[in-house]
Amino acid sequence: MKGYRIVFIRHGMTEANADGRYIGVTDLPLSKEGAQALYDKLEKYEYPPAQKVYTSPLKRCKQTVSILQPNRLTVELPELVEMDFGDFENKPVSELIDTDSYRKFIQGGLDNPAPNGESLRDVVNRCYKALQIIISDMMYEGLTNVAVVTHGGIIMNMLSCFGIPKRKPMDYSCDFGEGFEVLVTASMWQRSEAFEVLCTYPAGEEIQGYSFTDPDGDSEGLPS
Repeated sequence: MKGYRIVFIRHGMTEANADGRYIGVTDLPLSKEGAQALYDKLEKYEYPPAQKVYTSPLKRCKQTVSILQPNRLTVELPELVEMDFGDFENKPVSELIDTDSYRKFIQGGLDNPAPNGESLRDVVNRCYKALQIIISDMMYEGLTNVAVVTHGGIIMNMLSCFGIPKRKPMDYSCDFGEGFEVLVTASMWQRSEAFEVLCTYPAGEEIQGYSFTDPDGDSEGLPS
């Protein structure tokens, strides 16, 4: 069974991240501390070169690519951009916490966006489109090892919606410059639009709770 491996990597830290501000589509660069932290991770962990890198077009992601996956063939996908937080963009939680609109927003739900922002349903649809583009590209070009550099919220929603084991989005949260490695097989994706989450990246800690075996071609254990 041919496998396609994808590593999802969260971008490095920005000043707004350190300040606790919402910066979904706000295009900020890495902070000096954020860039240095990525170089420190390169000293601690191994980041094997990917055959191709797909990235959010925002500065913080492209700069992360230049540090962790330098001189690689890179494709920018607008579908990998973080959620648009609308009126909450570039504002700290402390400024929003006592407003009715923010209290409503943090109740969650697929169709409960920030004022003038993007709904979670729209984000999930974008995640699906991005995965279709990436996986189709890998299969067409015969790529077996690629990297996706994107945002924490995108990684959490991609893995919780399409990854096995099935977990809540926060269970797939990750630190800056880190993420998860997944295994895609043609049969599993085409039949169930799912992939197996193997381990954290780059630490390589195994994800417990699921092992894909399909001796009879059945879809037992897969999501509908």
